[in-house]
Formats: sequence, structure tokens, C-alpha cells
Amino acid sequence: MNHFCKQVVGLSLGLGLALSVGAQTAKPVRIGMIGPFSGPSADFGTPMLNGAKLAVDEINAAGGYLGRSLELVIKDDTANPDVGLQRSQELMKEEVVATIGFCNTGVAMKSLDVFQAAKHPLIVPCATGTPITAKYPAPESYIFRTSARDAIQAPFVVEDIVRRGWTKVAIFADKTGYGEAGLQDVMKALAAKDLKPVHVARFDLGIKDLTADLKAAQAAGANVVFSYTVGAENAVIARDRQAMNWKVPQVGAWPLSFPFFIDGARDAGEGALMAQTFIAEPSNERRISFLTAYARKFETKKMTVPMAAAQSYDTVYLLTYALLGIRNADLSGPTIKASLENLSRVYYGVTATHEKPFSRDDKDAITSNMLVMGKVTKSGTVTFAYPEDRTRNLFVQRKR
Repeated sequence: MNHFCKQVVGLSLGLGLALSVGAQTAKPVRIGMIGPFSGPSADFGTPMLNGAKLAVDEINAAGGYLGRSLELVIKDDTANPDVGLQRSQELMKEEVVATIGFCNTGVAMKSLDVFQAAKHPLIVPCATGTPITAKYPAPESYIFRTSARDAIQAPFVVEDIVRRGWTKVAIFADKTGYGEAGLQDVMKALAAKDLKPVHVARFDLGIKDLTADLKAAQAAGANVVFSYTVGAENAVIARDRQAMNWKVPQVGAWPLSFPFFIDGARDAGEGALMAQTFIAEPSNERRISFLTAYARKFETKKMTVPMAAAQSYDTVYLLTYALLGIRNADLSGPTIKASLENLSRVYYGVTATHEKPFSRDDKDAITSNMLVMGKVTKSGTVTFAYPEDRTRNLFVQRKR
């Protein structure tokens, strides 16, 4: 039994929840799972799904919820907002007690009303757009998140580049909801340092050439490019910059750790810097256990987007902790919401040590102290940008 199964068993026993033979034959507890499992965002949708599957398998092996197994009801939103809305509406008819999902901010935003109106808890393990957990007043909101919102990623990266002396910033943001929200967060973070971008470029997804905007940024004196896009356009920026022989760094949020960037940019992506909650290196017992179990279950030595897998894995456990904290077996939306807001036990997770991750007034589990700077290596992996981050990462951080 691994580290995480022991946590669930210990929690069950600590609450005095006995598992009966009759309960073992009860119908499963159904949990919605929605994300881009095909299409252009499947590179991080798939590891998100796999992380959840791994956690569900471990929890079921430890007895599930009062002997009832957990079951994922999976819906593919294909990274399309209209499809995501339709799939979200379908989930509300599937007798799921809560839902985990969304990788794309624009897709999530179009579907949030479905969950809020139904008083159905949604926990977002991937999408990072700040508006997701800001749409509804926190006390009434059923929208929780276990990924690092851009409102903390952007200032974290800005703090780093200013410390390095890169203060003439060119921002390249796509025109999606993700790009728009990210642009605003970077602008706010720069303003807090009394800085303004020297150039701002906006572009559509699918663009193949950004040379003209890069030349304009170069002419404006930019000494760093801050990119905010979730797709292959990050790689377009890197390749075009290399073709111009313009040797300035590229920084950004977590999509710079995605295959779309690393594989698409090739050697032009080396040295790119981004915010991370999890780097796939065996830095402590929890991460060793997770990495080993993931590699064994999915027969792979490499996760396409480790953060998506790790955050989703932790999310399933946090939801399970909330379920196990409900004494009267009432799995209604309001009861689960209240339990998530008042978790009484600490979950020792992969991305963080979650002690009271949510509250009535705060639906975001990740704080900036949990972030580290990642760097793309010559071999196409992501490692720690600073030795001190590697050392600090030996001790999984708690929310501040």
C-alpha cells in the first residue's frame, strides 16, 4: 500500500467509518471528469485524466467511500467552449456528486453557470484564468480550484524577471479568454513594479508567423518576451525569435512546459522560464511514489504535462477527503461544498501539503509560495531554474 492509500485508510479509520460487506456492493460514487481528451489541448487534458484515474484506483483499493467505489464519468470537451457547455449540461443528468475538470479558461468560463446554478461543486485542476474563481462571490461559489491562477503566476514571473534585470517587457498574448486574462494579470504585475510593457502583441490561435510583432518589440528595446498562449504559438514566438537571431529570453506561465512548446520550438526553446507547481523529479517520498505509480500504470517514462497530472491526482484526493468528512452520507452539492470549505484533516499531496486549502471566502488552493521557476533544458525536459528552488522543493509547501 503506497503513501496515499495509507492516508485514505487512516482518514477513514480516524473518522470511525466502518466498511461493511453490504456497503461494498453498493452503487459507486460517481464523479464527473471533463476536459480536452482529444483535439489541440489533449497534451494536458490526457495527463489530467490519467492523474485522476490513478488516484481513483488507489482510493478504491483502500476501500473507496464507505466501501463504495469511486467512478469517473468522463466527458471530452475537445477544448471547444460550445462542446464544453453541452458536456457540462450532460453531466448534470449523470448523477455525479461533484465534477473535476477544465483545462482551457475559455471553455470553463462558458460552463460555470451550469455548475453554479445546479449547486454542484466543480474543482478545476488545470485551467488558470483568474476570472474562473472570481465570477461569483466566494461565499456562494461552487467553483474551486487546485491549479495556480494567473493572478499569482504573473506576479511570480514578473518578480523573477525584474530581479534578473529584465524590465523592458514585450507581452505576446493570444486572443482567447486565457490570453486576455493573462495579459491583464501581467499588466497589473508590471504596474505594481512601476513598469509598463514596451510592446504588446495580440494574435489569433493558429498563427504561423509573428516576425513582424517580434521586430516591433525588438525596435522598442524589449529585453524579454513574456508570452501568454496555451497552444503552438509559444513555439512560433521562439522559432521566429531564433530566426531573427534576437537573443532575448522567453518567459511565461505554465504552458511553456507543454509539448506544444518544447517539441515545437526545439533548440529555440532552451532556457525558457515558467511558473510551476510541480516538476517531475523524485525530490521526496510523495513525488517518488506518484511518479513510480504513474509510470507503472500508464507504461510511460514521461508525462506530457506533469503539473496537469499531479494537480488532478491531488484534486481527487481532496474531494475524497471532503466526502469522508461528511458524517451523515449526505452527498448533496451544498454538503460537499461545505465539507470542502472545512476540511479537518491535512492531505499530504504531491504538489502541496493541503491544510485547509479552501474556505468560505477562498476557493483557490494554491498560493504563490507553492510555485517554483522551471526552465527548459537542452534535452527538452523541465527542471528547476534555481538550485535553491530544488532544495526548497524537498519540503512540500503549505498554503499561506
